Formats: sequence, structure tokens, C-alpha cells
Amino acid sequence: MTSASPWWAPHVHADRRPRLMARNRIAASLRAWFSTRDFVEVEAAILQVSPGNEAHLSAFATQGIAPDGTAHPLYLHTSPEFACKKLLAAGEPRLFSLGPVYRNRERGALHHPEFTMLEWYRAGETYDSLMRDCGAVLGLAAETAGAKVFAWRGTEADPFAEPERVSVAEAFHRHAGIDLLATVAPDGATDRAGLAAALHRAGIRTAPDDTWADLFSRVMVERVEPALGRGRATILCEYPIPEAALARPSPADPRVAERFELYACGVELANAFGELTDADEQRRRFTAEMDEKARVYGERYPLDEDFLAALAQMPEASGIALGFDRLVMLATGARRIEDVIWTPVADYPRSEDPR
Repeated sequence: MTSASPWWAPHVHADRRPRLMARNRIAASLRAWFSTRDFVEVEAAILQVSPGNEAHLSAFATQGIAPDGTAHPLYLHTSPEFACKKLLAAGEPRLFSLGPVYRNRERGALHHPEFTMLEWYRAGETYDSLMRDCGAVLGLAAETAGAKVFAWRGTEADPFAEPERVSVAEAFHRHAGIDLLATVAPDGATDRAGLAAALHRAGIRTAPDDTWADLFSRVMVERVEPALGRGRATILCEYPIPEAALARPSPADPRVAERFELYACGVELANAFGELTDADEQRRRFTAEMDEKARVYGERYPLDEDFLAALAQMPEASGIALGFDRLVMLATGARRIEDVIWTPVADYPRSEDPR
């Protein structure tokens, strides 16, 4: 059996090229949009002492060799977030980054080991302003690509319609019949048994070793996410505190945080925060995340002490990270993320990812 032609085969490239050219036009339009709103484009260093401290993100590791020959561990960043927040601490009020990030253990229709992230920050502004940005970015991408609708796997969304706003608690109730916040205490403690019982009543499988976070994720994947962004985009907001390690608590309800995600056609496009600026609380959350990573994967990543020092000086701000390749996919009708990446990472044997 012969393998498929490589992406660089002339006939394959000719088929891919219209979407790739649309990608370039969308990138140029976004840069112009940010420029007219007084954002500064920054280039975050890819090599970092910590790739990020989320339990289920896996990084690519390397070494830096000093002139005296000593080796120091370094990682390819999973997001430009730490670098961008240091620039906020330095005094930049509005900034954005459009560049490559790297995540290991991820490859499929919506995932690629190297992909492009659009990340932007507004100092002194609430995360509601980012919600308004999202609607503008979706419309701009569609207009630039000449698309009237976003489409993926039989689902469509109007990119020009104002996104609906739905809280996570409301989504759990609507799509799974679960009272999520009944399992979250004001101090952030969670009731694992209570959530497991709710999943059982909803007909969702559980396992004895599932944590509260595992149960939360299963409902999200099986019931909530597939229902989001149909007809128009969805902004899923007010995440429970345990699921928002980088966000500040909501002043209206201590059980939830100022975090939202943007969905279109059931595809997660962006993740946003009213940024946490309490360095001690951030250290505590990062440590808890790394404890969970050690439990599940048997490894942990170092904390970026320079980042924590900068966080103590960072102004109140809101920030968002958007998967640029996924945005291009939806705007051009591509089936897989590799269809809109100029030079995909070399393939390696894997089981087919159904996502």
C-alpha cells in the first residue's frame, strides 16, 4: 500500500495553496486591526525556563549549553503568556503576539505539535472587552476569507452574529442536567462524590479514580462542547475556580473565575482570563497543577520565578489566547489543521485521533 503524497508534492500544494493564501490575508488583516487600536506586536522568546504549569499540557524539552559547557534545561513555550505578562509589568499597555507555540502529545484534526497562537492583552481593562474583541476577530477573518459562514463537520456558525454568552454552570444544566456549582465551595474546595453522583444520574460514565477535574472534563467533552457555537459563536464564561488557574476570582461569586472560552462549530478557538496578579496565590495554584501532573504523568515542570516576580508588579489586565490555525480552518472550510499550515511537522506513527 502506498502512502499519501507529501504536502510538498506540486499537485498537493496546488490544492492547499488557496487556503494558505487566505491564511496570509487573515494574518495581515488581524495585524492591521490591532495596529489601529494601539496594540504593539511583540515577539516572545520561544525558549523558556518553564513551558507553563498546566497539568495536562506537555512540552518539548531541550538544553541550553553555557560557554563553560554546563547544561541547563529549557523548554519550547506552550504559550507566549509568561513573556507577554512580563512586558505588561514592564509598562506595555496593549500588546499582541502572533507566532508559533509547541505542545507535545497533541496531534489530530484540531491539534498539531507546532501551531500558531494569537495572544493579546489589555492592561486596565476587563475581560468583557475581550469578549467584544472576539466578535470583531471572527467577522474580520470571515470577511477577509470571503466566507459567509464558518463550517466544520456538518456544523455551521454565522461569524458576523454577536456571540452568545453562556456560563459554565448554565451549560452544564442545559446540556447535562447537572448543578455544577453545588459541588464547588466558596473557598474553591470541590465535592468529587457529589459530581460523580450527578454524572451517574445523567448517564455519563465514571471511574473510581476519577478526580473532580476528570469528571468536569468528561461532561465538557461529551455533552457541553459539541453543543457550543452552533448557529453563532458561543462565549462560555465563569469557569469554576478549580478550572481557572490563571484567572482572578469573580467579584460576584467566589466559586467562579473570570475565565471564558470561545467556541464556533463545536471547536474551541480561544481561552481568556481576567488575569490573576496575586503572585503568592499563583504560586500555590501552579504547585497544585504540578502535583497533579506528577500524579498523572510522572513529571513536573519548574516554576518561572522571574515570571512570579513580574506578576507582583503587573497591572490589572485581561488576556486571551486564540488558536489562529483553527480560525483559518473554519474561515476556509478546511477539514484538518494541517490543511492550513504551510509546512506541517513531519508525521510520526500514531493512532487516528477522532477529534
